[in-house]
Amino acid sequence: MSIRASMTRFPIDPDAQDSSGLPWGVTVAPFSVTDENGKPPAYGSDGDLLPRCENCWAYFNTYCELDQWAWTCSLCGTLNGLSSQAISKYSHPQSYPEMSSSFIDLEMPLEGYEGESMQPHPVYVAAVDLCSSEEFLELTKSALLAALEALGPGALFGLAIFSHKLGLYDVQGPVPVVKNVFIPSDSDGTIRIDLEDVMPLLSFLAPVETCKEKIASALETLRPTTSWERTTAAGQGLDGALLGGRGFGATMEALFNYLGSEYGNTFALARVFAFLSGAPDYGAGQLDTRRYGEQYASKGEDADRALLPEQTPFYKELAAVAVQAGVCVDIFAVTNEYTDLASLKFLSIESGGSLFLYPSTEDSTLPQDMYRMLSRPYAFNCVLRLRTSTEFKIGHSYGHFFPDPQYEDVQHIICCDSYVTYAYDFEFAKVEGFSRHTSEPPVVQMAFQYTVIVPPEELPNSGSSYVSRPKFSLKRRLRIRTLQYGTARNINELYDSVDSEVVLSILVHKVILASLEQGVREARILLHDWLVILTAQYNEACKQLIQYGGGGSTAAADIDISFSQCPQLQPLPRLVFALLRNPLLRLHEELIHPDYRIYLQCLFSAMEPSFLQRAVYPVLTSYTSPDKQAYPRHSLSRAALTTSGSPIFLLDAFTVLIVFYSATADPSLPFPPPHDCLLRAAINKLKQERSITPKLMFIRGGQDDASAFDNLLIEEQHVDGSGFTSFQGFVSFLEDIRQSVIEYTKVG
Repeated sequence: MSIRASMTRFPIDPDAQDSSGLPWGVTVAPFSVTDENGKPPAYGSDGDLLPRCENCWAYFNTYCELDQWAWTCSLCGTLNGLSSQAISKYSHPQSYPEMSSSFIDLEMPLEGYEGESMQPHPVYVAAVDLCSSEEFLELTKSALLAALEALGPGALFGLAIFSHKLGLYDVQGPVPVVKNVFIPSDSDGTIRIDLEDVMPLLSFLAPVETCKEKIASALETLRPTTSWERTTAAGQGLDGALLGGRGFGATMEALFNYLGSEYGNTFALARVFAFLSGAPDYGAGQLDTRRYGEQYASKGEDADRALLPEQTPFYKELAAVAVQAGVCVDIFAVTNEYTDLASLKFLSIESGGSLFLYPSTEDSTLPQDMYRMLSRPYAFNCVLRLRTSTEFKIGHSYGHFFPDPQYEDVQHIICCDSYVTYAYDFEFAKVEGFSRHTSEPPVVQMAFQYTVIVPPEELPNSGSSYVSRPKFSLKRRLRIRTLQYGTARNINELYDSVDSEVVLSILVHKVILASLEQGVREARILLHDWLVILTAQYNEACKQLIQYGGGGSTAAADIDISFSQCPQLQPLPRLVFALLRNPLLRLHEELIHPDYRIYLQCLFSAMEPSFLQRAVYPVLTSYTSPDKQAYPRHSLSRAALTTSGSPIFLLDAFTVLIVFYSATADPSLPFPPPHDCLLRAAINKLKQERSITPKLMFIRGGQDDASAFDNLLIEEQHVDGSGFTSFQGFVSFLEDIRQSVIEYTKVG
């Protein structure tokens, strides 16, 4: 569990927080195998017996004061009595992880299962869109074959297809059999037949270990639904237009109810892989894609603001059904047409799933992403709770979770891997802040309860006798990380403790929320104004603003816009500039596809801070040859390429890796770089540590189309359509910030 704070020394009170101009909060990767310092947790058992505070329900930890008969909570200061069992237990303190480490992982009893034979299975269901092309189905087949190779022991797999009808496959017989049920065409209609009556769930769910070849044979039978079939089934609308035939909403609703009846019995975790080639346009949950064209052509209306919110609550409400049924949904959209992911995204983000968007079947990394997603460890049926000491509290929670309907600040996550990150920002609960309690430092405690699938313990060799054992088992665990923070005595200490990557992460969450509520244009203005205020506050703190009597003007040359006195703040202007240039915040007039913007929202809002920084401001590295690195980092400008004199560059933008050979590179340099060189080793390392598969491109300057590389040299691009003065490049951006600071200080 990695917890990173935007400031490792907390502000002393609300005035110090306001005057800093910085967001105050943390990012949390609960299932990360190590903490933020690379250390693993201390493992133990009896998590259900760990003492808890009677007042705030925080868990006992190393920062608590322990007496013979009682302990004092490090978060709220309450004195709690110890049970006789705990008194005996803690008489040998070093034997228990909660006494020796602030990062612990304890086993919990797995309720509801008497023995190993009763433990339910992990279930995976693929729902494939047949209102598609042959190319789409071939790509989907490849992805599912990769998935079958990645699935662990004990997995059950079901194959469903949908168009104007929903089909369920039984692959456990000699030949695959599909049974279909028609989907009602009306937007408020649901499938009236219980899928259990169409096909028993245990016939639909096949053991992967024994049926892998049969599942592969069933995949070969997938064919696109013909336009004649769809037209005949769907008929025509009132205006004479042909109705669609992609009954996605009704399919998802029926599958959730189908699986939900066996939640906790047949399955412990169910993941539904939804493969879409376009927008749902038939039956319940159908979406009107015409709004994209209408808004695109409109004038005087904020198209970004109109296209970002969902057009129907259907899928948000359906996500609640999925969570209740214990189903995690991953959406794989392979299309360049408007699909309204703004409406569909709730199925994935609220159930703990992922949303993937591929503009075409060509060069798609879908099979690799599928294998990568399923082959890494993950936790499921998770409950997340962040607690703080009494002086401050959570202001807002960000991430892909489902909030508990009853308990505040409790989040449910159906599925969580080691990459997924959440964010919280803080606010003071008391006006005096920490100033009256200098002897009691601020404390943050994150509790994460989860279930994992683990292989059975290896049995000792018992000769020729065969011992039958299950191929997997479920373990319930409680992971707790407790952190104490110092407080900053002055603004300089606060600035010196800043983590710019975490600041960026919280800023991204805030601008995403602002764009959804107020539109992209307003989110851009808020981000720009935030940097202006931070720069002004920093200069005020450093005494670098020179006020002239009477006029109240400020000498522009005396304003430090590069944060020269504070290395921790220096990356922020570039990061804000890059964020304004990112498609996440570029305007509709710049031809940013609304589905791509939604995809970036979903991707960025679950990313670990260091990865997010690369996605916003890519890393450019130079090489003198494929086996020798020149410089580890350059600014993203043509000037940097020219002055470096290096012939080879590697640009890492998280979702894409580009190897660029300059036009003046020695022709004798091997292109593309050999597989056994240093550059290739660096590329392979970057690919392995990613949550998704980055696209790898090789470009030879002066010969190949270099637009993909040139477009990422953002420091020479202008920031436009922002509601304030347009300017050219990063240098001009800084000058605009300088002038805005002057205006701000005049008003202030």
